[in-house]
Amino acid sequence: MTWQQIYDPFGNMIVSTTLAAIPVVVMLACLGFFHIKAHIAAGLGLLAAIAVAVFAYGMPAGMAGRAALFGGFTGLLPIGWIVLNIIFLQQLAEQNGSFKVLQDSLSGITEDRRIQLLLIAFCFGAFFEGAAGFGTPVAVTAGILIGLGFSPLAASGLSLIANTAPVAFGALGTPVITLAKVHGYDLMEVTAMIGRQLPFFSLLVPFWLIWAFAGRKAMWEIWPAILVTGLSFAIPQYLVSNFIGPELVDIIAAIVSMVCLVLFLRVWQPRKIWHSPSLKGRDVSAHEAKPPAPVVVHERAALIRAWTPWLILSVFVFVWGLPSVKTALNGLFAPSFPMAGLHSMIEKMPPVVATPTKEGAVYVLNILSATGTGILLSAVVSAFFMRYGPVEIVRIFFRTLWLVRYSLLTIVLMLALGTLTRFSGTDTTLGLAFANTGAFYPFFGTLMGWIGVAMTGSDTASNVLFGGMQKVAAEQLGLSANLMGAANSSGGVMGKMIDAQSIVVASTATRWFNHEGDILRFVFFHSIALACLVGLFVTMQAYVWPFTLMVVR
Repeated sequence: MTWQQIYDPFGNMIVSTTLAAIPVVVMLACLGFFHIKAHIAAGLGLLAAIAVAVFAYGMPAGMAGRAALFGGFTGLLPIGWIVLNIIFLQQLAEQNGSFKVLQDSLSGITEDRRIQLLLIAFCFGAFFEGAAGFGTPVAVTAGILIGLGFSPLAASGLSLIANTAPVAFGALGTPVITLAKVHGYDLMEVTAMIGRQLPFFSLLVPFWLIWAFAGRKAMWEIWPAILVTGLSFAIPQYLVSNFIGPELVDIIAAIVSMVCLVLFLRVWQPRKIWHSPSLKGRDVSAHEAKPPAPVVVHERAALIRAWTPWLILSVFVFVWGLPSVKTALNGLFAPSFPMAGLHSMIEKMPPVVATPTKEGAVYVLNILSATGTGILLSAVVSAFFMRYGPVEIVRIFFRTLWLVRYSLLTIVLMLALGTLTRFSGTDTTLGLAFANTGAFYPFFGTLMGWIGVAMTGSDTASNVLFGGMQKVAAEQLGLSANLMGAANSSGGVMGKMIDAQSIVVASTATRWFNHEGDILRFVFFHSIALACLVGLFVTMQAYVWPFTLMVVR
């Protein structure tokens, strides 16, 4: 029996939208206002989602349960698998002492905390976003920042803010490639359009990052370094996206930005060194920040040993992200399991799609090609390089598993919630509420992408969810379909910092457990403000700067 999604079950979009928002409101309120632990908040949100899906939207209870189960499996692989293994590598490096040497080497480049943020959170994080995505950059950069002595809130929140502009081209361009493939966009045209939107924010975000950390005055003290960082990322981002393709946008831009910043620091240093590791203003974790330690100069051999595990990680993550490698590994082992009672039994309906379309629900156990497996192998290779024995490696792995147990449970519950809202159609109701805004659609359509990522935790998932709706609405309003498809992805990147799974990844990487609500409260303003700026920019493209819509060949 096929169940067809209904997006306005009460014949009143205000009522339907209010009901559709209940699960998200429950979860965010529990986290942000009632200070309830993340896994409990996620569980309550999931229960609310089941109740709304079954009793308000008429989804069969069995289907609702299977959709939640399907999402839970997705939470374990790939997201939870990445988190577990990146923390495993970090544990190995910390226990070995090499992580301290790495921190000293970064401090040797500059003792200024603001510039350390540019180098690690923005540049280094963008590289990992381009190579792997799916939480990897936040896990890596937040872990390094906490090791450098940043307060837990600063390390978590600032890593999330920095991981915005690169997201649309993350994991070797997966979000935009998926958008084009699923909804019939021209890949190069929509890639180029994103590449005309995000470079402005790639220039803005480094300034925003330092302002959020140290305040306006401290930001202007290092404006030359921020400008070099932003420009050297934005220019390659534009050129590669408009003239080459989506796959290597972030990787090339991140490497260029990192090299330019390091070279610039050889001829320029700030007059005043910023030593404070905490957020300026109210930082509830300030007492947990480490005082600045004196810079220790290590021998070259020690530096090589300290950096080798992270170089190994970079190589493995990059190789695992290559489509040819993924295809080869999936050919060896990637069994698929259609979810009985769910697969092809739910139909998406117009206006979300042109004709009724069945929703697939096939879980692929692609354990070999998963990014987390590449990270695990890099950790094992690094462990042997660091002279750990096999028994000790296994012991530390299981200790890490115990350390992140609640984080993994939270991710499972979050993905169960997000998947259920997708299959029940409640997230589409929220999207349609934005779509009914007429001439203001370029602005609110951009926010549709933002809410899609905030709910699903993935720019790729948001593009799958709303990419078709963006195309249909744009054509009905006489707007460029490529503009709104790109806006969905560009606006979505600003939702990445408030999606629950990213916040859990950040709290896990910094060992600041049960403080997900504090992180959410800190980043929420930055997320909505930047999303609105993207919306205004897209509106200007639609009505004031039509030349930016021209196809460049």
